[in-house]
Amino acid sequence: MARSMHVRRPATLASLAAELGVSRTTVSNAYNRPDQLSPELRRRVLETARRLGYPGPDPVARSLRTRKAGAVGLLLTENLSYAFRDPAALGFLEGLALACEGAGQGLHLVPVNPERDDVTAVHSAGVDGFVVYSVPDDDPHLAAVLSRPVPTVVCDQPRVEGVDLVGIDDHAAISRLAGRLIEIGHRHIGVLCMRLARDRNDGFALIARQRTAHFHVQRARLTALAESFETVGVDWARVPVVERFDHSIANGESAAAQLLDANPEVTALICTSDILALGALNEAKRRGLRVPHDLTVTGFDGIVEAERVGLTTIRQPVLEKGRAAGKLLLGSVEHSRPRHITLDTELVIGQTSAPPRTTEERWFGP
Repeated sequence: MARSMHVRRPATLASLAAELGVSRTTVSNAYNRPDQLSPELRRRVLETARRLGYPGPDPVARSLRTRKAGAVGLLLTENLSYAFRDPAALGFLEGLALACEGAGQGLHLVPVNPERDDVTAVHSAGVDGFVVYSVPDDDPHLAAVLSRPVPTVVCDQPRVEGVDLVGIDDHAAISRLAGRLIEIGHRHIGVLCMRLARDRNDGFALIARQRTAHFHVQRARLTALAESFETVGVDWARVPVVERFDHSIANGESAAAQLLDANPEVTALICTSDILALGALNEAKRRGLRVPHDLTVTGFDGIVEAERVGLTTIRQPVLEKGRAAGKLLLGSVEHSRPRHITLDTELVIGQTSAPPRTTEERWFGP
């Protein structure tokens, strides 16, 4: 014979208030405004809630009532794994998380495929504001963010009129690096750069593509390099620039191989990220090239692995970028002008740069 099962209905805010002989507002304050109750009364409310199985206020109902989600949205136009795989992105994410923790806010990742235009994830994200991390100026997901009536802070790129921005002076930073290479005698250079636009190009990037790049950080770095080397007579139109859409060490290896196969006279590879530079170092080793005697390799970012291998690079404060972006967003108030925070960078002279080999020296490459 089947036994009847008695299932106790879960307690509600009203039933808990009745059990305690207090108002529903008092119960709500125990969870949402504990400073309004004495420690003893709050303890009694929470203990009774546990005994009766009351789970606490419904967060969905609360957000509907207060019109606050209690979370910051991070727009990342990459696959989700990128945020935990790329060291610079991971450092930025840590800084943003620290800012959210300090403000008692959650962090909602909104990753989107860089090769798709579906903006559903942006429109459906339950957040009180957005931090946009390094996207092109024609990105549809950025447009979707800006269409929502919530505060927004952009990190790195793009520069949007009327929107707060946290970043560095990319032009000045890489100009210092270029000046160092010029000073020690390099004129036959090649460049490995990150993606310049939303369309995939894994190959040489001609000047027209460089100058119209929708990722303004990469455009600024390439422009600064061109200006610096043209001052010492280098024809930038003859400088090979190889672009990679996906940002990985493996792509740094393949980009370096492509460039060196076509331009064996190159004495320095300037990479617009440390990740690409680490790949270039691997390719140089595979070819039997001595770094820096046969080939100078430089990066940009200052990640831990770059420091470990002694890479000459530009160190930027990626964690502080995230923290600053979060504080700017969470502390946002009505203001008449957009706020721009420009953080400092540092030129790190490592073990991967030296004067170019002379024509008399034997080159041990293939």
